[in-house]
Parts: sequence; structure tokens; C-alpha cells
Amino acid sequence: MTDAFDLSTLFFLALAVIIFLRLRSVLGRRTGSERPPFDPYSRRDLPAESDEKTGDAKVISMPGTPRIEDADTALREDESTPVWQGHAEAGTPLAEGLEAIAGLDRDFTPADFLTGARIAYEEIVKSFAAGDRKGLKGLLSPEVFASFDGAITERQQRGETLESSFVGIDKATIVEASTKGRKAMVTVKFVSELISATRDSSGEIIDGDPKKVREVVDIWTFMRDAGSRDPNWQLVATESAN
Repeated sequence: MTDAFDLSTLFFLALAVIIFLRLRSVLGRRTGSERPPFDPYSRRDLPAESDEKTGDAKVISMPGTPRIEDADTALREDESTPVWQGHAEAGTPLAEGLEAIAGLDRDFTPADFLTGARIAYEEIVKSFAAGDRKGLKGLLSPEVFASFDGAITERQQRGETLESSFVGIDKATIVEASTKGRKAMVTVKFVSELISATRDSSGEIIDGDPKKVREVVDIWTFMRDAGSRDPNWQLVATESAN
């Protein structure tokens, strides 16, 4: 009985060793096409180098100066097409202003700028209604931020709340463009739809209508230092056309 048990045990042990060696010869073989081990510290979606930090302030990238890794592919496809085409008439101050900005920044295009301006406009309107100073700070010049901050403080001191629902932007049009030294300035006319109402400390509506969509027309001016490595534009002036 013991001899039979020992023989069968040795047989299965020998079989296991043979199977193990065969598996090792197959699974342990490298072909050169294996994926590298996962590195939790690798930054696959970021540029290799970053020279500037944005801190905690929210920043909306307004196209015009591309990110470093996109710089080689961001040039206009047809360099013979005037940068102002489709946005201004030839020989007008607006056309000349857009050409001057493109002279400072060869990657500037009005269409890309307007895409970013629309995003910034909506973000600023929503942040102001919510009293979100942090969301506003990176988008506004110090002077405009001080104005917005003061309005939020006064509203809070009175115990008022602003309810605002952003419906959408019907139209965004560049109406002015100019340069001053290395500074580029673009003024945009926004026609948007909002639902807004202001309530006092007791919850009574003192301005606006929470059920009515109204058209709002704003004329905002954005500025960027073309000599800076920072590609973002800031809101430097506001005007309501309503």
C-alpha cells in the first residue's frame, strides 16, 4: 500500500514539474511588444515641461496662442487668406486691428478667439450670479474683478440672492480690435438669453422674473499681453447695451 502510494506520488510530482517547465518556456518568453509596466507618476496627457503655474484661479483658455505641443499644427491652412475675412470689411479699422493682432501673434484667428470668448462669457455670468469669486478671479483684470467683487459684497450685505439660469448665446460678434505696444485688445458684442431674478432676504422677488427669458446685450473687451507666455485673455471692460 505504501509502495503504491509512493509511486503514484512520484509520478504526479514528475508530471507537475514537466507541465511547469513547459508553461515557463511559453509564458516567460518576451517578444519585444509587451506594454511597459504602469507608472502612476507618468504624465501622459501633459507637455514634458511647464514653465508657468495658474494656481487655484479658474482659467479659460481662449484660443489664439496654442499650447506648446500644438504650435506646429496651429497655423492657418491658407496663409493668403486675410485674418479678418468673414469678420470685417477690407480697409476698415476692425480689419486693420485684426491684422495688427495677427502680426503680434501669428496663431491668432477671430474664429478661435470667439470660441474661447463664448466659454469665458458664460463662465463669468454664472460665477457672478453664484458669487463665486474664485471662479471669476482668473478671468478678470484686477480692476474688473474689484468691481464684480464689490457688487457681490453689496448683494450679500443686503441679504439678497441672485437666481440666474443661462439659456445660451444667440450671437457673438467682434466689433473692435486694436493693439497698444504688445497688448492686444478685442471687443465682442454678446447677445444672449438669460432667466434671472433677485430676491430679498425674505425671499421676495425685487427684480427680474424667474419664469421669463430675457435678451441681454453686453459689450465686453478682452486683453492679452502678446509678449507674455500666458496664452489667456482677461476681461478688462464691460458695458451693457440693454
